[in-house]
Order: sequence, then C-alpha cells, then structure tokens
Amino acid sequence: MFRFPSLMLAVLLTVITVTAAPAARADEGMWTFDNFPAARVKQLYGADIDAKWLDRVRLASVRLSNCSASFVSNDGLILTNHHCIESCLAQNSTREKSLVEDGFVATKRDQEIACGTQVADVLVDMQDITAAVVAATRGVSAQAAGDARKATLTRLEQACEAAAKPAGRSKGKNNLAGANYSCESVTLYDGGQYFLYKYRRYTDIRLVFAPEAAIAAFGGDPDNFQFPRWCLDMGLLRAYENGKPVKVADPLRIDFAGPDSGELVLVSGHPGSTDRLLTVAQLAHVRDTELPPALLRSSELRGRYIQFGKTSTEARRIVQEPLNGLENGIKVRRKLLDALLDEELMAKKRSDEAALREKAAASLGGADPWADIEKSTDVSRTIFTPYAFLEGGTGFNSRLFRFARTLVRAADERAKPNTERLREFTDASLPRIEQQIGANLLATESPDALAKRLIEGSSLQDAAVRRALWSGGAAAIAASTDPMIMLARSVDAESRALRKRYEDEVEAPADVASEALARARFAAYGTEVYPDATFTLRLNFGSVQGWVENGSPVEPFTRLSRAFERATGADPFRIPESWQKVKASLDMGTPFNLSTNSDIVGGNSGSPLIDARGRIVGLMFDGHIHAIAGSYWFDTERNRSIAVHPAIMKEALTKVYGAGVLYRELGGT
Repeated sequence: MFRFPSLMLAVLLTVITVTAAPAARADEGMWTFDNFPAARVKQLYGADIDAKWLDRVRLASVRLSNCSASFVSNDGLILTNHHCIESCLAQNSTREKSLVEDGFVATKRDQEIACGTQVADVLVDMQDITAAVVAATRGVSAQAAGDARKATLTRLEQACEAAAKPAGRSKGKNNLAGANYSCESVTLYDGGQYFLYKYRRYTDIRLVFAPEAAIAAFGGDPDNFQFPRWCLDMGLLRAYENGKPVKVADPLRIDFAGPDSGELVLVSGHPGSTDRLLTVAQLAHVRDTELPPALLRSSELRGRYIQFGKTSTEARRIVQEPLNGLENGIKVRRKLLDALLDEELMAKKRSDEAALREKAAASLGGADPWADIEKSTDVSRTIFTPYAFLEGGTGFNSRLFRFARTLVRAADERAKPNTERLREFTDASLPRIEQQIGANLLATESPDALAKRLIEGSSLQDAAVRRALWSGGAAAIAASTDPMIMLARSVDAESRALRKRYEDEVEAPADVASEALARARFAAYGTEVYPDATFTLRLNFGSVQGWVENGSPVEPFTRLSRAFERATGADPFRIPESWQKVKASLDMGTPFNLSTNSDIVGGNSGSPLIDARGRIVGLMFDGHIHAIAGSYWFDTERNRSIAVHPAIMKEALTKVYGAGVLYRELGGT
C-alpha cells in the first residue's frame, strides 16, 4: 500500500494532523508500545490491553525490509502481503516461469526457496537515550550539533550491538553468542525524544506461499485505492536460523471467522514515515517545490514503461512490478497535492501554528524556530533540483547505478572511523548492505534502459562481480572500468558536496529548530499525543467500519461471489484458472476483504489486524482514496484501511491451492 520510490518524497507517505492538537481524536494515532493509551481503549471499548498483551504482540510482530508482518506459527511462519514479497518472487522466477504471475506453494520444508535480500526484525528492547543526545548537542552551532548528533547515535548503536553479542558464553538456552542483533536509533517527536531500539534479526528468509498476482491484486490499477475490493494480498515466508526454522514461543494465531462489524481491532506494524508536525513553511515547500516536478517525471516514466511493455510478452513481465509501483505513486502524489491545494486545510494549519506560537512563547525565550525552519526551506529551494537529480538519484533511474554508487561510497566510507561515516555506512548497516550487494539479480528485471551503453556494458548484474568490488575496497573501485562504476565515480564528488550543503544548511538548522519546537510542545502536551511514524513498531486501535459515500452506506465486508460476478476473463479482472476449476466447491458467501478506521500509512502493509484477545482477524494491505487525502489529517468518519479477511485465506489454502498443511500450521482445524 502507498508505495512510491522517490528518496526525496518518501517522507510524504504521511498523515499530518493539526500542529497544536492537545490529544489525538478517537481512534487516531500510531502509538509506541511503551506509551499505548490502554486506559482510553478501556474507556471506549471495554478491552484490557495490558503489559502481557503488549509484550506478546510486540515479540510476534515482524519488520521486513520493506513491509510489516507477523509470526503465525511456532516454526517461524511469517504472514505478510503478496506485494511485499514480489521481489522474492521475481528473483526466483525464470524466463520460462514467473512466480509473480503463477504463484508458489511449498507444502514441504525442503520445497521452500530463499529470498536473498529479505530480512525479518523483531523488536526486543527499547532504551531512552534522549539525555545522551541532548548533552552531546548542547551549546554548539547547528552544523556542529548535527555532526555531534550523528556521531553520538552511531556510537550508541555500535555499543548496543557489541553488548548484544557477548563472546565466551557457554552454550545454553539463554546464550546470545552468535545471535544476530541489530540496533537502530529512533528519533521521536521531531527530536523531543531519542530511543535506541534493539532488534533480533533473521537473514535466512524463505518463500512458502504466494497466490497468483491476478487474485492477489484483483482489480489492478482501476480498483487501486478503492473499496469494495477483492484482493487475496497475502503471502507466507519462514524464518530460519542455523538451517532450521526459528522457534517462536508465542506466535499470533489466526481466527478464521474474522471480526464483527463495529468490533475493536488493533494494528501492530511499522508505518513508514509521517510528518504530522510540519510547519506551514515546510508544507508550502512540499506543495510548490517537491510534488509538481515529481509528478511530471513519474508521468513521463509511466509512458515509457507502458511502451516498453508493449514490445513483447517478456517486456510486459519485466515492467509489471515497477509500473504498478509507479502508477501507485502517481495516485498518491496527486492526492497529496490536492490536499495541499485545499485552502481550508492550509488556513487551519496557519491558525494552529499561530496558537502554538502564542502558547510556546514563554518557553522559547524569544527564539523563533519557525523562522529558522523557513530559512532552511529557502535554501532547500535553491538546491532542490540538482540535489534530487544527483544525491536523490532521480537522474539515474537504474538499479545498477544504485549498486555502483553503494560500492563507490562504501569503499571510501569503510576506511573512516565508524562515527565519522555517512550514517548509511556505519558498522550497524554494513551487514545489510553486503547482503544486498551479494544477492543474485536477474538482468531481465531491469526496465527499459535510459542509458543503453551503461546497462549493456556493465557487469554489475553479476553478484560475483559486485562481491569482488566490495571485498576489493577502494583499490578495486579505482581500478574498475565498469561504465556504471565510472559514472558513479564521476558524479560522486559533486553529489557529496550537495549532500553536505543540504545537511549543513537545510537539515541541521531545521533539526535544531524542530527540537526547540518539540521541547515547547512537550511542555504543553507531553506524550499525550503520539509521535510521527519512523518505520518502527507502532500500535493503532480502531474498529471494523464502513462509511457513507455520496449519501450511500458502504458495507465493511465484501464476498467471494461478487469477485466472480466482476470477473471479465482479462487482466486486471481475471480470476486465475486455479480458482475457476474449483468454483463449484467454493463457498460464495465467504468474506473476502474488510474495511476499518485504522490509522495506518505506507509500511503498515502486511500488518496483522488483531482483536482484543490477541488473535489475527485480518491482514492489512491498503487504504482507500480518502485515506490518501488523510496524509495531512485523520478523519475517523471517512479514512478507511483495507484488510484481507481470514476466511478467504482458509478457502484459498484448503480448496484452491491444496495447502491444508499450511492452514493447519496456522492453527486451522
């Protein structure tokens, strides 16, 4: 859901609420597990969400490299969305067989196949490090504070990972020696709080089940961001460690009956990025400087993808995944721009900002962080285009170039002390980069090349070549005549200079000003409000609801029968043959998808929808069209999220795909 690739615009997968709101309304909010409003849930729904419930759900919640997920069996089975594992499906496809189109079922463990670039993280510990960061940045210039902050966070991450991997312990039940842990610093409340999150990381992730794309994304682009929907957007993975399935003490079990209308439901997942505390100046920058050129570029690229896809059946297969993501992103950006062009919204933002200025005047002591932020956006406007094209990678829309840049920069950065590196090349990040560099890549995955000579002349499609360059370091990079490496080398100095200017003149002063605002906001409201999303674990509560559209009620459930009624036999309204041949045995009254008023954004794809007893009653996969406009506010009356109903999972596994063994592992009887 809500996926688009631009580095500069990734932060726009957001839901932004009024700046001065003293508390979240009703079911709004993406709460951290250490600050979940259990008393409010008790008051509204009568449910007891206690510490034991929260710990169990946290330890069963999984963050994939691109989505959310959950452990759903004692043997490491992971439930997520089909669109979250499309890369794994593509990597294991051949010219003769596409797992994306044909699906995959492994009914035995030895049939499960590796997802070379996937990881699964489980949050095991959270430590408040605010005091350490504040002490390191106190009383220095904005630029020096920015450098000190990054160095401090890197040092704390490094110490956390070192402590998580003690040497010399004897083998035993609680032995951590050899365990794979990852530590990550997390900024909350725009710098009001800093946390250190420790994850248990699993890197051996294998594909278990995926339906055909035709049923996983039934309705395709015409139905995208709509409801009702009929999508079996599900997939199953399994986590392994030391060659054996990971043992999960207390996984989330699925209630295949699903929830009732109006029932309390909770979403445990990893919303990607929100900016609900942006100032008016920052919103205007997004509206005027970032969104319009991004829409123009995306529209042009979409036309090129479509034309390339018409050249052959193979070309259509190659371009399918990036085209889907691109079209998805265009819709998101259009609705974001529509929202920012809504003068009523902007007037409300200006009013709320003025109210907070007045309330915070005493605590700010004459400082004006809003003015400081506006100055930083002025600088950003002057360098936005070259920064986007060079550092943001807009000018090099190529996976091979991204490999080349990573190799070129890693060779320089790894030679530096850990605390002086670019943050994406710290010791904590290197294992993940090395995994991606060393994974096999099918050359047929590249879309129509913007630079034919570079693509055809490069050897970076070969994982062995990339591994050799990685291992060879600076000397190998300097000696390489690969055209993509040469291109990355030729632009790196200018790109780094732009990045340095952006960090010093845009990012650093904005961070200092945002921290000042955060302190003022904390003085007024504390943690009664929730922090912005950071692709870290959050818990949302809401209920199963439809809504009223143009005066007509929309029911929260869809049924299997209607999917067959809407089928045309041609994509994107084609029901696969596997379903057609067992149609007579299917229960046409089976619930298919459902809608809730859950407050989620991109990154929540694959999140479990959980009832008050801690059972999975749905699988989140999208939001509807009103939820895109909700990127700037949350409207509990209209914003709706969409989930796969567990009843259709049962119908599919037991009657369509002959995967009764997986259904039973999921707790079915």
